[in-house]
Amino acid sequence: MKLVLLLSMLISPVFALAFDINEYSDSLDFAQVAGVTATQQSSDRWCFSVSVRHNDESWSHYADGWEVIDLEGNQLGYRKLAHPHDNEQPFTRSQCNINIPSSTSKVAVRAKCNKHGFGGKAKILDLNTI
Repeated sequence: MKLVLLLSMLISPVFALAFDINEYSDSLDFAQVAGVTATQQSSDRWCFSVSVRHNDESWSHYADGWEVIDLEGNQLGYRKLAHPHDNEQPFTRSQCNINIPSSTSKVAVRAKCNKHGFGGKAKILDLNTI
């Protein structure tokens, strides 16, 4: 039993979990992606500008990041948000040089907070239409 547990701990992080776009909360206790724009820099490099809305409550509870993932849940890019935005809602921050393989046509953008993690509604972008 201990060997099985040890092997599962070593192997499971290697495999990405499928991302379920239907599981989310609309509550502003969870960081919500309010809007996304993406521009292609080169064949595999992209810039994302993401607007986030959240009930920031100073340092105890605030939106602290957003990420771009493929639909299997693999992280392609991450933007850390360094401080609360109590009086700036929604707020927009950008991140460039996000590497997205040419074989990836759709991505999800989701935000997180320092208390609940991810859990708000993600935005799905079809990169072929941009």
